Amino acid sequence: MAGAQTGTGKTAAFALPILQRLAPQASSSASPARHPVRALVLTPTRELAIQVAQSFAEYGKNLPLRSTVVYGGVDMNAQIAQLRKGVEVLVATPGRLLDHVQNKTVMLNQVSVLVLDEGDRMLDMGFLPDIKRIIALLPAQRQNLLFSATFPDEIRTLAKTLLRNPAELQIAARNAAAELVTHVLHPVAREKKRELLAYLIQTRELRQVLVFTGTRIGANRLAHQLRRDHIHADAIHGDKSQAERLVALEGFKSGKTNVLVATDVASRGLDIEGLPQVINFDMPHSPEDYIHRIGRTGRAGLTGEAISLVAPEDLESIAAIERLIRKRIERVLVPGFQPSAGTVATLMGGQPSRPPRRDAKNTAESRTVRAVDPIFSKPYEPAASSPPAPAAQKPEPAQSKRKQPQVAALLGGLKRA
Repeated sequence: MAGAQTGTGKTAAFALPILQRLAPQASSSASPARHPVRALVLTPTRELAIQVAQSFAEYGKNLPLRSTVVYGGVDMNAQIAQLRKGVEVLVATPGRLLDHVQNKTVMLNQVSVLVLDEGDRMLDMGFLPDIKRIIALLPAQRQNLLFSATFPDEIRTLAKTLLRNPAELQIAARNAAAELVTHVLHPVAREKKRELLAYLIQTRELRQVLVFTGTRIGANRLAHQLRRDHIHADAIHGDKSQAERLVALEGFKSGKTNVLVATDVASRGLDIEGLPQVINFDMPHSPEDYIHRIGRTGRAGLTGEAISLVAPEDLESIAAIERLIRKRIERVLVPGFQPSAGTVATLMGGQPSRPPRRDAKNTAESRTVRAVDPIFSKPYEPAASSPPAPAAQKPEPAQSKRKQPQVAALLGGLKRA
Protein backbone atom coordinates (compact mmCIF):
# COMPACT_ATOMS: atom_id res chain seq x y z
CA MET A 1 0.00 0.00 0.00
CA ALA A 2 1.64 3.21 -1.16
CA GLY A 3 0.39 6.72 -0.53
CA ALA A 4 1.85 9.93 -1.92
CA GLN A 5 0.72 13.41 -2.78
CA THR A 6 -0.94 14.08 -6.11
CA GLY A 7 1.38 14.85 -9.00
CA THR A 8 4.41 13.09 -7.50
CA GLY A 9 4.71 10.29 -10.07
CA LYS A 10 2.82 7.34 -8.61
CA THR A 11 2.17 5.90 -12.09
CA ALA A 12 5.90 5.73 -12.81
CA ALA A 13 6.44 4.26 -9.33
CA PHE A 14 4.61 1.08 -10.31
CA ALA A 15 4.97 1.08 -14.11
CA LEU A 16 8.78 1.12 -14.23
CA PRO A 17 9.31 -1.72 -11.71
CA ILE A 18 6.66 -3.84 -13.48
CA LEU A 19 8.38 -3.40 -16.84
CA GLN A 20 11.73 -4.23 -15.27
CA ARG A 21 10.26 -7.34 -13.64
CA LEU A 22 8.67 -8.56 -16.88
CA ALA A 23 11.63 -7.73 -19.13
CA PRO A 24 13.39 -11.11 -18.65
CA GLN A 25 10.18 -12.87 -19.79
CA ALA A 26 9.72 -10.64 -22.84
CA SER A 27 9.48 -12.43 -26.17
CA SER A 28 9.83 -11.19 -29.73
CA SER A 29 7.67 -14.05 -30.97
CA ALA A 30 4.49 -13.13 -32.82
CA SER A 31 2.59 -15.98 -31.17
CA PRO A 32 -0.11 -14.75 -28.76
CA ALA A 33 0.70 -17.70 -26.48
CA ARG A 34 4.09 -16.13 -25.77
CA HIS A 35 2.42 -12.91 -24.57
CA PRO A 36 0.01 -13.82 -21.74
CA VAL A 37 -1.35 -11.15 -19.39
CA ARG A 38 1.20 -10.94 -16.57
CA ALA A 39 0.38 -7.52 -15.08
CA LEU A 40 -3.15 -6.18 -14.54
CA VAL A 41 -3.77 -2.52 -13.66
CA LEU A 42 -7.30 -1.47 -12.64
CA THR A 43 -8.42 2.17 -12.59
CA PRO A 44 -11.76 3.76 -11.59
CA THR A 45 -12.22 5.95 -14.69
CA ARG A 46 -11.77 5.58 -18.43
CA GLU A 47 -9.64 8.70 -18.75
CA LEU A 48 -7.22 7.48 -16.10
CA ALA A 49 -7.01 4.06 -17.77
CA ILE A 50 -6.04 5.70 -21.08
CA GLN A 51 -3.44 7.85 -19.33
CA VAL A 52 -1.85 4.90 -17.48
CA ALA A 53 -1.74 2.84 -20.70
CA GLN A 54 0.03 5.72 -22.46
CA SER A 55 2.61 5.78 -19.66
CA PHE A 56 3.31 2.05 -20.04
CA ALA A 57 3.64 2.44 -23.80
CA GLU A 58 6.08 5.34 -23.41
CA TYR A 59 8.20 3.75 -20.68
CA GLY A 60 8.38 0.37 -22.42
CA LYS A 61 8.76 1.48 -26.04
CA ASN A 62 12.20 -0.14 -26.27
CA LEU A 63 11.11 -3.46 -24.74
CA PRO A 64 9.45 -6.37 -26.60
CA LEU A 65 6.50 -6.16 -24.19
CA ARG A 66 2.95 -5.52 -25.33
CA SER A 67 0.38 -3.46 -23.49
CA THR A 68 -3.18 -2.32 -24.16
CA VAL A 69 -6.16 -0.76 -22.44
CA VAL A 70 -9.83 -1.79 -22.25
CA TYR A 71 -12.64 0.44 -20.97
CA GLY A 72 -16.35 0.94 -21.47
CA GLY A 73 -18.22 3.34 -23.68
CA VAL A 74 -16.57 2.16 -26.91
CA ASP A 75 -16.93 -0.81 -29.22
CA MET A 76 -15.36 -4.03 -27.92
CA ASN A 77 -14.23 -5.40 -31.30
CA ALA A 78 -11.08 -3.28 -31.54
CA GLN A 79 -10.18 -4.26 -27.97
CA ILE A 80 -10.77 -7.95 -28.73
CA ALA A 81 -8.42 -7.72 -31.71
CA GLN A 82 -5.66 -6.32 -29.49
CA LEU A 83 -6.22 -8.94 -26.79
CA ARG A 84 -6.05 -11.80 -29.30
CA LYS A 85 -2.58 -10.68 -30.34
CA GLY A 86 -1.42 -11.18 -26.75
CA VAL A 87 -0.44 -8.53 -24.18
CA GLU A 88 1.74 -8.70 -21.07
CA VAL A 89 0.36 -5.53 -19.48
CA LEU A 90 -3.38 -4.92 -19.40
CA VAL A 91 -4.88 -1.67 -18.09
CA ALA A 92 -8.63 -1.81 -17.56
CA THR A 93 -11.71 -0.47 -15.87
CA PRO A 94 -13.43 -3.21 -13.84
CA GLY A 95 -16.76 -3.33 -15.72
CA ARG A 96 -15.29 -3.69 -19.19
CA LEU A 97 -12.73 -6.24 -18.00
CA LEU A 98 -15.55 -8.43 -16.67
CA ASP A 99 -17.30 -8.07 -20.05
CA HIS A 100 -14.22 -9.53 -21.74
CA VAL A 101 -13.99 -12.29 -19.14
CA GLN A 102 -17.60 -13.22 -19.80
CA ASN A 103 -16.95 -13.30 -23.55
CA LYS A 104 -13.78 -15.35 -22.96
CA THR A 105 -11.63 -12.86 -24.84
CA VAL A 106 -9.08 -12.52 -22.03
CA MET A 107 -7.36 -14.99 -19.68
CA LEU A 108 -6.05 -13.90 -16.29
CA ASN A 109 -4.60 -17.17 -15.04
CA GLN A 110 -0.97 -16.02 -15.44
CA VAL A 111 -1.23 -12.60 -13.78
CA SER A 112 1.65 -12.11 -11.35
CA VAL A 113 1.08 -8.43 -10.49
CA LEU A 114 -2.21 -6.68 -9.67
CA VAL A 115 -2.30 -2.90 -9.31
CA LEU A 116 -5.25 -0.94 -7.98
CA ASP A 117 -4.62 2.65 -9.02
CA GLU A 118 -6.55 5.18 -6.93
CA GLY A 119 -6.97 2.33 -4.47
CA ASP A 120 -9.35 4.12 -2.09
CA ARG A 121 -11.90 4.69 -4.87
CA MET A 122 -11.42 1.16 -6.25
CA LEU A 123 -12.37 -0.31 -2.87
CA ASP A 124 -15.40 1.84 -2.11
CA MET A 125 -18.92 0.39 -2.28
CA GLY A 126 -19.34 1.06 -5.98
CA PHE A 127 -16.37 -0.99 -7.19
CA LEU A 128 -15.81 -3.54 -4.44
CA PRO A 129 -18.10 -6.31 -5.83
CA ASP A 130 -16.39 -6.17 -9.25
CA ILE A 131 -12.94 -6.10 -7.64
CA LYS A 132 -13.72 -9.24 -5.64
CA ARG A 133 -14.94 -11.04 -8.78
CA ILE A 134 -11.76 -10.12 -10.63
CA ILE A 135 -9.50 -11.18 -7.75
CA ALA A 136 -11.22 -14.57 -7.69
CA LEU A 137 -10.05 -15.10 -11.29
CA LEU A 138 -6.38 -14.43 -10.52
CA PRO A 139 -3.70 -16.86 -9.32
CA ALA A 140 -3.42 -17.10 -5.54
CA GLN A 141 0.30 -16.32 -5.69
CA ARG A 142 0.77 -12.79 -6.97
CA GLN A 143 1.86 -9.33 -5.91
CA ASN A 144 -0.84 -6.78 -5.04
CA LEU A 145 -0.14 -3.04 -5.18
CA LEU A 146 -2.44 -0.22 -4.07
CA PHE A 147 -1.64 3.40 -4.88
CA SER A 148 -3.53 6.55 -3.94
CA ALA A 149 -3.08 10.07 -2.60
CA THR A 150 -5.63 9.36 0.15
CA PHE A 151 -6.31 6.30 2.27
CA PRO A 152 -9.18 6.79 4.75
CA ASP A 153 -9.04 4.50 7.78
CA GLU A 154 -12.02 2.38 6.66
CA ILE A 155 -10.40 1.78 3.26
CA ARG A 156 -7.10 0.83 4.89
CA THR A 157 -8.91 -1.73 7.01
CA LEU A 158 -10.72 -3.13 3.98
CA ALA A 159 -7.53 -3.27 1.91
CA LYS A 160 -5.81 -5.39 4.55
CA THR A 161 -8.55 -8.02 4.21
CA LEU A 162 -7.61 -8.40 0.53
CA LEU A 163 -3.85 -8.33 1.04
CA ARG A 164 -1.45 -10.62 2.88
CA ASN A 165 0.76 -8.80 5.38
CA PRO A 166 0.99 -5.68 3.20
CA ALA A 167 3.96 -3.36 3.49
CA GLU A 168 2.93 0.28 3.82
CA LEU A 169 4.83 3.12 2.20
CA GLN A 170 3.71 6.67 2.91
CA ILE A 171 5.41 9.67 1.31
CA ALA A 172 4.79 12.84 3.35
CA ALA A 173 1.89 12.99 5.78
CA ARG A 174 -1.21 10.88 5.26
CA ASN A 175 -3.87 12.57 3.12
CA ALA A 176 -1.56 15.54 2.55
CA ALA A 177 -2.38 18.03 -0.19
CA ALA A 178 0.22 18.99 -2.79
CA GLU A 179 2.71 21.39 -1.21
CA LEU A 180 3.02 23.68 -4.24
CA VAL A 181 -0.70 24.47 -4.37
CA THR A 182 -1.98 27.65 -2.72
CA HIS A 183 -5.51 27.60 -1.30
CA VAL A 184 -7.97 30.47 -1.25
CA LEU A 185 -11.63 30.62 -0.26
CA HIS A 186 -14.17 33.20 -1.48
CA PRO A 187 -17.30 33.49 0.69
CA VAL A 188 -20.27 34.06 -1.61
CA ALA A 189 -24.05 33.92 -1.60
CA ARG A 190 -25.18 30.74 -3.35
CA GLU A 191 -27.27 32.61 -5.91
CA LYS A 192 -24.20 34.68 -6.89
CA LYS A 193 -21.75 31.79 -7.39
CA ARG A 194 -22.06 31.67 -11.17
CA GLU A 195 -21.64 35.44 -11.47
CA LEU A 196 -18.56 35.35 -9.23
CA LEU A 197 -17.04 32.51 -11.27
CA ALA A 198 -17.45 34.46 -14.51
CA TYR A 199 -16.11 37.60 -12.82
CA LEU A 200 -12.94 35.83 -11.61
CA ILE A 201 -12.28 34.24 -15.00
CA GLN A 202 -12.74 37.48 -16.93
CA THR A 203 -11.07 39.97 -14.57
CA ARG A 204 -8.08 37.72 -13.86
CA GLU A 205 -7.91 36.63 -17.52
CA LEU A 206 -7.69 32.95 -16.60
CA ARG A 207 -6.88 30.93 -19.72
CA GLN A 208 -7.08 27.35 -18.45
CA VAL A 209 -9.33 26.51 -15.51
CA LEU A 210 -10.76 23.20 -14.33
CA VAL A 211 -14.07 23.79 -12.50
CA PHE A 212 -15.66 21.10 -10.34
CA THR A 213 -19.40 20.77 -9.72
CA GLY A 214 -21.37 18.31 -7.64
CA THR A 215 -23.73 16.93 -10.31
CA ARG A 216 -23.77 16.11 -14.01
CA ILE A 217 -26.77 18.34 -14.64
CA GLY A 218 -25.01 21.14 -12.79
CA ALA A 219 -21.92 20.72 -14.97
CA ASN A 220 -23.95 21.02 -18.18
CA ARG A 221 -25.89 24.01 -16.90
CA LEU A 222 -22.78 25.86 -15.70
CA ALA A 223 -20.91 25.28 -18.98
CA HIS A 224 -23.93 26.62 -20.90
CA GLN A 225 -24.15 29.70 -18.68
CA LEU A 226 -20.43 30.42 -19.08
CA ARG A 227 -20.75 30.23 -22.85
CA ARG A 228 -23.55 32.80 -22.63
CA ASP A 229 -21.03 35.02 -20.80
CA HIS A 230 -18.71 34.66 -23.84
CA ILE A 231 -16.35 32.24 -22.06
CA HIS A 232 -15.18 29.18 -24.01
CA ALA A 233 -16.39 26.33 -21.80
CA ASP A 234 -17.20 22.64 -22.11
CA ALA A 235 -18.36 19.91 -19.72
CA ILE A 236 -17.12 16.40 -18.98
CA HIS A 237 -19.04 13.83 -16.91
CA GLY A 238 -20.32 10.27 -16.88
CA ASP A 239 -23.47 10.94 -18.94
CA LYS A 240 -21.42 11.87 -21.99
CA SER A 241 -20.23 9.26 -24.45
CA GLN A 242 -16.57 8.31 -24.38
CA ALA A 243 -15.99 10.10 -27.70
CA GLU A 244 -17.53 13.30 -26.31
CA ARG A 245 -15.43 13.06 -23.14
CA LEU A 246 -12.23 12.62 -25.13
CA VAL A 247 -13.07 15.56 -27.41
CA ALA A 248 -13.78 17.79 -24.38
CA LEU A 249 -10.56 16.74 -22.63
CA GLU A 250 -8.37 17.17 -25.72
CA GLY A 251 -9.91 20.58 -26.44
CA PHE A 252 -9.08 21.67 -22.91
CA LYS A 253 -5.51 20.35 -23.02
CA SER A 254 -4.84 22.02 -26.37
CA GLY A 255 -6.16 25.40 -25.19
CA LYS A 256 -9.17 25.48 -27.49
CA THR A 257 -11.40 25.45 -24.42
CA ASN A 258 -10.57 27.82 -21.56
CA VAL A 259 -12.86 26.30 -18.92
CA LEU A 260 -13.62 22.61 -18.44
CA VAL A 261 -16.53 22.00 -16.06
CA ALA A 262 -16.30 18.53 -14.58
CA THR A 263 -17.71 16.20 -11.98
CA ASP A 264 -15.39 14.08 -9.86
CA VAL A 265 -14.84 11.78 -12.87
CA ALA A 266 -11.93 14.12 -13.70
CA SER A 267 -10.54 14.36 -10.16
CA ARG A 268 -8.74 11.02 -10.15
CA GLY A 269 -5.27 10.81 -11.58
CA LEU A 270 -5.73 13.01 -14.66
CA ASP A 271 -2.49 14.72 -15.61
CA ILE A 272 -3.14 18.01 -17.40
CA GLU A 273 0.28 19.49 -18.01
CA GLY A 274 0.81 22.92 -16.49
CA LEU A 275 -2.78 23.43 -15.30
CA PRO A 276 -2.60 26.68 -13.27
CA GLN A 277 -5.99 26.81 -11.50
CA VAL A 278 -8.67 24.53 -10.12
CA ILE A 279 -11.96 26.02 -8.90
CA ASN A 280 -14.43 24.26 -6.62
CA PHE A 281 -17.79 25.66 -7.71
CA ASP A 282 -19.50 23.06 -5.49
CA MET A 283 -17.64 21.70 -2.50
CA PRO A 284 -16.94 17.94 -2.62
CA HIS A 285 -18.96 15.42 -0.64
CA SER A 286 -15.88 14.12 1.20
CA PRO A 287 -12.71 15.97 2.24
CA GLU A 288 -10.54 13.35 0.51
CA ASP A 289 -12.11 14.33 -2.82
CA TYR A 290 -10.88 17.89 -2.23
CA ILE A 291 -7.29 16.62 -2.22
CA HIS A 292 -7.82 14.75 -5.49
CA ARG A 293 -9.55 17.71 -7.11
CA ILE A 294 -6.87 20.26 -6.35
CA GLY A 295 -4.24 17.66 -7.24
CA ARG A 296 -4.91 18.36 -10.92
CA THR A 297 -2.80 21.50 -10.46
CA GLY A 298 0.63 21.92 -8.88
CA ARG A 299 1.96 18.72 -10.48
CA ALA A 300 5.51 17.67 -11.38
CA GLY A 301 7.15 20.50 -9.45
CA LEU A 302 4.95 23.30 -10.82
CA THR A 303 2.91 25.69 -8.71
CA GLY A 304 -0.89 25.84 -8.76
CA GLU A 305 -3.88 27.57 -7.21
CA ALA A 306 -7.01 26.03 -5.69
CA ILE A 307 -9.99 28.39 -5.44
CA SER A 308 -13.18 27.47 -3.59
CA LEU A 309 -16.48 29.36 -3.85
CA VAL A 310 -18.09 28.79 -0.46
CA ALA A 311 -21.70 29.51 0.43
CA PRO A 312 -22.92 29.55 4.07
CA GLU A 313 -24.18 25.95 3.80
CA ASP A 314 -20.67 24.78 2.84
CA LEU A 315 -19.13 25.70 6.20
CA GLU A 316 -19.14 22.16 7.59
CA SER A 317 -17.42 20.85 4.45
CA ILE A 318 -14.71 23.48 4.75
CA ALA A 319 -14.14 22.62 8.40
CA ALA A 320 -13.71 18.94 7.53
CA ILE A 321 -11.28 19.78 4.71
CA GLU A 322 -9.17 22.01 6.95
CA ARG A 323 -8.98 19.27 9.57
CA LEU A 324 -7.81 16.79 6.93
CA ILE A 325 -5.13 18.98 5.34
CA ARG A 326 -4.16 20.48 8.73
CA LYS A 327 -4.22 23.97 7.31
CA ARG A 328 -6.52 26.97 7.53
CA ILE A 329 -7.57 28.16 4.07
CA GLU A 330 -7.22 31.88 3.46
CA ARG A 331 -10.53 33.75 3.21
CA VAL A 332 -10.84 36.58 0.69
CA LEU A 333 -14.02 38.61 0.21
CA VAL A 334 -14.85 39.78 -3.31
CA PRO A 335 -16.83 43.05 -3.09
CA GLY A 336 -20.34 42.75 -4.42
CA PHE A 337 -20.54 38.95 -4.10
CA GLN A 338 -20.30 38.35 -0.36
CA PRO A 339 -23.25 36.71 1.47
CA SER A 340 -25.44 38.49 4.00
CA ALA A 341 -23.77 40.35 6.84
CA GLY A 342 -25.03 37.78 9.34
CA THR A 343 -23.02 34.96 7.74
CA VAL A 344 -19.88 36.78 6.59
CA ALA A 345 -18.34 36.73 10.06
CA THR A 346 -19.03 33.03 10.43
CA LEU A 347 -17.50 32.18 7.03
CA MET A 348 -14.48 34.37 7.61
CA GLY A 349 -13.92 32.87 11.03
CA GLY A 350 -14.47 29.31 9.87
CA GLN A 351 -16.56 28.30 12.88
CA PRO A 352 -20.23 27.34 13.00
CA SER A 353 -22.55 30.09 14.10
CA ARG A 354 -23.07 29.58 17.85
CA PRO A 355 -23.77 31.87 20.81
CA PRO A 356 -20.72 32.85 22.90
CA ARG A 357 -19.73 30.37 25.60
CA ARG A 358 -20.60 31.15 29.22
CA ASP A 359 -19.31 29.68 32.43
CA ALA A 360 -21.41 27.07 34.24
CA LYS A 361 -22.82 29.56 36.78
CA ASN A 362 -24.06 32.01 34.18
CA THR A 363 -25.45 29.18 32.05
CA ALA A 364 -27.49 27.81 34.96
CA GLU A 365 -28.77 31.30 35.81
CA SER A 366 -29.79 31.96 32.20
CA ARG A 367 -31.67 28.68 32.06
CA THR A 368 -33.56 29.60 35.26
CA VAL A 369 -34.56 32.99 33.88
CA ARG A 370 -35.80 31.49 30.62
CA ALA A 371 -37.99 28.91 32.47
CA VAL A 372 -41.34 30.69 32.29
CA ASP A 373 -43.51 27.71 33.17
CA PRO A 374 -43.20 27.06 36.97
CA ILE A 375 -43.22 23.31 36.38
CA PHE A 376 -39.56 23.60 35.22
CA SER A 377 -38.42 25.28 38.48
CA LYS A 378 -40.84 23.72 40.99
CA PRO A 379 -39.12 21.30 43.43
CA TYR A 380 -39.96 17.64 43.30
CA GLU A 381 -42.95 16.57 45.43
CA PRO A 382 -43.54 12.91 46.31
CA ALA A 383 -46.81 11.41 45.21
CA ALA A 384 -47.76 10.67 48.88
CA SER A 385 -48.04 14.38 49.64
CA SER A 386 -50.91 14.74 47.21
CA PRO A 387 -54.45 14.16 48.58
CA PRO A 388 -56.06 10.89 47.51
CA ALA A 389 -58.31 11.03 44.53
CA PRO A 390 -61.39 8.91 45.37
CA ALA A 391 -62.87 9.55 41.98
CA ALA A 392 -60.16 7.39 40.46
CA GLN A 393 -61.53 4.30 42.26
CA LYS A 394 -65.18 4.74 41.33
CA PRO A 395 -64.92 3.80 37.68
CA GLU A 396 -64.01 0.20 38.64
CA PRO A 397 -67.55 -0.96 39.56
CA ALA A 398 -68.91 0.87 36.57
CA GLN A 399 -66.45 -0.93 34.36
CA SER A 400 -67.42 -4.30 35.88
CA LYS A 401 -71.11 -3.59 35.33
CA ARG A 402 -70.44 -2.69 31.74
CA LYS A 403 -68.39 -5.81 31.22
CA GLN A 404 -71.01 -8.20 32.70
CA PRO A 405 -73.51 -7.88 29.85
CA GLN A 406 -70.73 -8.47 27.37
CA VAL A 407 -69.56 -11.65 29.14
CA ALA A 408 -73.10 -12.90 29.57
CA ALA A 409 -73.83 -12.29 25.94
CA LEU A 410 -70.89 -14.44 25.01
CA LEU A 411 -72.19 -17.25 27.26
CA GLY A 412 -75.64 -17.34 25.70
CA GLY A 413 -77.44 -14.17 26.67
CA LEU A 414 -78.90 -12.62 29.82
CA LYS A 415 -81.92 -13.87 31.82
CA ARG A 416 -84.78 -11.49 32.07
CA ALA A 417 -86.47 -10.75 35.44
